[in-house]
Amino acid sequence: MISSLLSLSVPIPLHIRLVGLNFSSSSLSLLTSFLQSSVTSSHFHLISSSSSHHSLSIGHSLHLDVSLSPSSLSSTLSTALSSALSSTPSSLRSPLLSIPYSTVDSIISRHFDSEKTDNSVYIYILNLGVTPKQPYAYSYSHSESSAGYTNCLGTLWTGNKRYLWIDLGAGPVDYGPALSGDGVLPRGEFHPLAAAHGRPKSEKTLLADLASLIYSAYQVLVVPPLRIPVHFENTLTVELIHIHASENVDSSGLDWNEIEKSFRNEANDGELLFGNQSLEFKRYSVNYEECSICSFAVSRSINSFTSRFLFDNYTLIVSEYLDSKRLHQILSDSAEEFRRVAGLPEEEFGSRVLPVYVFDLDYHTILLLDRYHQSIAFRDMVISVRTRTAQTVSDYSCNGRHVFTRTRELQRPLVGSILQSMWGVSPTHLLWSPTHNSTLVDYTWSVGQTPFGPFSEVMSLSFVQKDAARRNFLLTSLNYSLTSAIDVLESIDAHGGDSNLLKQKQHVEFIQRWHLFRYKLDKAVSALSHFDFEMAFYYIKSSDHDLYAIHDLVYTASQEIEASLVCFKDPPFPWAALSFSAVGFLALSYVYAKRDKIFRNKRKQF
Repeated sequence: MISSLLSLSVPIPLHIRLVGLNFSSSSLSLLTSFLQSSVTSSHFHLISSSSSHHSLSIGHSLHLDVSLSPSSLSSTLSTALSSALSSTPSSLRSPLLSIPYSTVDSIISRHFDSEKTDNSVYIYILNLGVTPKQPYAYSYSHSESSAGYTNCLGTLWTGNKRYLWIDLGAGPVDYGPALSGDGVLPRGEFHPLAAAHGRPKSEKTLLADLASLIYSAYQVLVVPPLRIPVHFENTLTVELIHIHASENVDSSGLDWNEIEKSFRNEANDGELLFGNQSLEFKRYSVNYEECSICSFAVSRSINSFTSRFLFDNYTLIVSEYLDSKRLHQILSDSAEEFRRVAGLPEEEFGSRVLPVYVFDLDYHTILLLDRYHQSIAFRDMVISVRTRTAQTVSDYSCNGRHVFTRTRELQRPLVGSILQSMWGVSPTHLLWSPTHNSTLVDYTWSVGQTPFGPFSEVMSLSFVQKDAARRNFLLTSLNYSLTSAIDVLESIDAHGGDSNLLKQKQHVEFIQRWHLFRYKLDKAVSALSHFDFEMAFYYIKSSDHDLYAIHDLVYTASQEIEASLVCFKDPPFPWAALSFSAVGFLALSYVYAKRDKIFRNKRKQF
């Protein structure tokens, strides 16, 4: 029974559409072969874990469908892209032409709707063969790059619906840490996103790079790891606590209505919550000068670091930052006192409350969390900070330019942090690797429509975040059901098995409950495979009743076990064995005593 529980796996349907005349019919079988040889069934993973186990009890397996798109889609995309390229002026600040992503996305979205399927994920690989006058990439905002702003261009887009498109002809682009660090997407032909650039490649080499790219998208976007385990609650409450130092509060860059709207729109469309769930936002304003705990927490959390800069000569500059872990510890230890001092009401019973602390400090220097972050998500809270300084140069670069961080713009970082703490959604640049036994950093998918990472300014949610938000609740509940069922089976084995522990009537009920429990788990897994999260939620919640009944049966039976004392009886004396041994001993003694007489005739022969 235990092995059957551990073998539960969610089949994930993934449709690959190859768009462009450069793909042939032989590409389908070759790409399928590459993917099937590289993809193995795996388990859903958990990045943040208090134990050494980062794998959940339930697995997932990839079910592929690779096909060529109709030629009409390719020609429509080529015409639209060629028109956009011819009408776009060259940029003096970037070697790449900036093309709005909507040029391609509107056409892909209509084609996806024509497929009339919402229970699988589509990945469109574009290789249109368009020859532009200079390299191009896609912009995701209306702002152009300037001396104080970097518009990070990319080559992909994740849609609101379950599709993703990648243009192999765009780029090459590069983004990631500027000086050192993991997750760099390098310029050149060494990354699968740049597979169509550089030296001419054979079809087999190109498809091998595409298989690597698709597998990475599957791991990060289709079956992303959980940031933290999240348990279901009927009411989700986000407390937006604005701790400001001045009387005149500047709301620019911190529009609570925009933050709430990012979640309300998806919740109202039924794409973020379950049917009986509710989401509440409560706002509180706290004066920093009147909050002694606030000033104490900030002063105790300030640390300093030195940096070397080359002006006329090398100069050491001392800068400050906030230690997020110490700030979190102080706020956690003083939570009740903080609520009393700040005048916040007590937390409501029966709901999950996530406090979001925003420190709006009257400092005229840069003060970030752990040197790099505007906002950090913890299991029980979100902490964010900003000062009077408008922007700073970050340690990241995009397409040869440093990325500027707008330190007073907190809306997008807060949306990403709330997603992590309330729904356990993992950032698009983090992935747990069981091979490395650590968290890997890869910024490949951190452009476009994502609230995570330093390279995108889009605050809206794609299908990646919306699916992960609801799936994480289900995976946490399903993992708990499986581990609880395994515990009760091990308890039965410890008592000698179900036939010895349970009476006949109890055993019949146990078998009925167990088969019903397994049936509901199978239905939940099937619903997860079809992205029918409401149906999966129904079967998981229904299976909890059967699991509770099984626990109750085993507990009742274990309490009814009666101890019995069986007296030990001495075994009978082994007369037969003793007599046989004595006869054998006497026979050997007789032969030994008469050995000269017995063997005399044989000696005479010699």
